Amino acid sequence: MHEIVSWDAADLSRAVAGRQVSCVEVMEAYLEHIERLNPRVEAIVGLQDPELSLREARRRDEQLRRGERLGWMHGFPHAVKDLAAAEGLPWTEGSPLYAGRVAAQDDLFVKRLKDAGAVVIGKTNTPEFGLGSQTYNHVWGTTGNAYDPALTAGGSSGGAASALALRMLPVADGSDYMGSLRNPAAFNNVLGMRPSRGRVPTPGFTAQLGVVGPMARTAADLAWLLSVMAGPDESAPASLSEGGERFRESLDRDFRGTRIAWVGDWGGHLATEPGVLEVCRSSFAAFEALGCEVVEVLPDFSPDELWRTFLTWRWWANLERHPLYADPGTRERMKPEAVWEVEHGIPLSALDLTAAAESRDRWYAALTDFFASYDFVLAPSAQVFPFDAATHWPERVGGRAMDTYHRWMETVAPWSLGGLPVIGMPAGFSEGGLPTGVQLVGRHGADFGLLQLAHAYERVTGWVERVPPPLLGRPAGAGG
Repeated sequence: MHEIVSWDAADLSRAVAGRQVSCVEVMEAYLEHIERLNPRVEAIVGLQDPELSLREARRRDEQLRRGERLGWMHGFPHAVKDLAAAEGLPWTEGSPLYAGRVAAQDDLFVKRLKDAGAVVIGKTNTPEFGLGSQTYNHVWGTTGNAYDPALTAGGSSGGAASALALRMLPVADGSDYMGSLRNPAAFNNVLGMRPSRGRVPTPGFTAQLGVVGPMARTAADLAWLLSVMAGPDESAPASLSEGGERFRESLDRDFRGTRIAWVGDWGGHLATEPGVLEVCRSSFAAFEALGCEVVEVLPDFSPDELWRTFLTWRWWANLERHPLYADPGTRERMKPEAVWEVEHGIPLSALDLTAAAESRDRWYAALTDFFASYDFVLAPSAQVFPFDAATHWPERVGGRAMDTYHRWMETVAPWSLGGLPVIGMPAGFSEGGLPTGVQLVGRHGADFGLLQLAHAYERVTGWVERVPPPLLGRPAGAGG
C-alpha cells in the first residue's frame, strides 16, 4: 500500500497545501491502489478514463503554483455515490432503467466538493434506487465487504464505505434515509454521519427523511468534509441557516459528567443476531473512561407506532417512482422491493399522511423531553453482522421472521424520523472478526457536539487504525 493512501484526509490536505506532495502524485497513488483492490470488492464504479483524472490533477498543481488553493479537498480523488448526479459521469441509481444515463450537471453538494478542490473520478456503488442495506444491482454488480469480500458491505452507501475502509478514497459522501450512512459504516469499520435535517441542503419544502452526509475514517475528517457540504442554499428553503465554518474548529472537549442513554434492542422489541448487543455494550467502557455515565433507558414512545409511522413516510417518499411503476414495461424491470414500496404508497390517503405527520411531531416532542435528562443517545447501528453477499436480505434474525425486506434495519428508523444528527461509529468485532458499530445520537442542530464526542471516543478506541482490513496487507485482529 502506497504511503499516500494510508494518510487521513486531514494529513493529506496539509501535505498538498504545503506542497510536500503533488496532486499528480496523489492521483497516481490512488488510481494504482484502486486498480489493485477495487476488482476484489467492486466499490468504485463508472471510473472515468485515468488520463482525465490525471489531467485534472495537473490543473490542481498549476493552481497551487499560482497560489490558488481551492479548499480543503484540493487535489483529492473523490467518487460520488451513484444516487447523486456528477456532471459527465454515469448516474444510474443502480437501476437498469437508467443504465445509460449520464449526468448533465452536478447536484449541489457535488458542486461544493468540486469548489473545495475535489477531483471526481467516478461513482460509488449503491443498491437499486438506494433501497435495502445490501449493495447489489444489475448495472454494476455486488459490492463486497472490506473485511471479507464474500460478505455484504451494507448499504445503501456500501460502495462508499468499502472504498473508504480500503483506503481507495480519502473521504466519501453518502446519503441516508434508513441507515444508509450508518449501517455500511458499521459493516466496514468506518464512520458515517447523518447530519441534522437541513444541515446539508437538499431542494424542496417537504422535510422528508433522506439526507446527504459525510463518511470518513476519523471524526476530524467527518467534520471537515461536513464543513464543505453544509450551509444554506436558495434552492433548499428548509435548510439550516448556519454555515459550515464551525466544523473546522478543534474537536477537543471535556465530557466528564455527560449522560448517555443506551436504548439497546428497545426492551426486546428489535430482533438481533447473537453477539451484536454484546459488542455494542463493550463500547460503554470507552465512554466511561471519558467520564460519561451510560444508562439503559428508553424514550416514552411506542416502538410499534414508530415503525408504522416510518413505513408511511417511506411509502410516500417512494411514490416518486410511480411513473416507472405505471408503465408495465418499466415496472417489470424494477427491483421487487421498489415495486413493493410504490404499491404500498398508492393507497395512502391524505388522512394517512396527516396521521403520520402528527405521529412524527409527537415523537419529536418525546425526544425533546428525553434530551432534557440525557445529553446523547447510544444505539446499535445494525441488528446483524455482515452476511453473505449473495443474500438479498436476512429473512430471519435472532430466530424471528422479518416481515419486510428492511425490518432487520429498524434500529436506525427512530432517529431518521426525528431528523436528529447521528454518527455511526465502530464498536468492535465479533469472535469471527466481523465489524459492527453503534449510533451516537444528538439533539437536532447539535452536530458539532456530536462530532466532539465521536472524536473523544475515537481517541480511546482507535478501531479504524487498530484493525485495518486484511486486504490492505496489514495485520487485522478480532475480538470485542
